[in-house]
Amino acid sequence: VQLVESGGGLVQPGGSLRLSCAASGFTFSNYYMVWYRQAPGKERKYVAEISNFGRRLIYADSVKGRFTISRDNAKNTVYLQMSSLEPEDTAVYFCSRKGRGDWGQGTQVTVSS
Repeated sequence: VQLVESGGGLVQPGGSLRLSCAASGFTFSNYYMVWYRQAPGKERKYVAEISNFGRRLIYADSVKGRFTISRDNAKNTVYLQMSSLEPEDTAVYFCSRKGRGDWGQGTQVTVSS
């Protein structure tokens, strides 16, 4: 199993970023996929999840209305579109198969002026 996150960077408050997670080594469409984030010195926290074919979307209250999770099963990729970013969104973002405990290296998102 391999999960490779990308798309992070430095963005000003109010800005947008789109994260990607390319998956391999398993049948992607068999799994719900989840985004988590970990801020410096804090525990990893749930951000959003998406069902196998994208019909079910769930978000943490802290990102609801600002972030959108999506997936492309033909590309084995899950996305996280982030808008109206706030300094509190600064973290390393990880994707994972739901309930499987596998992780990529993460991608750093820094929101700062």
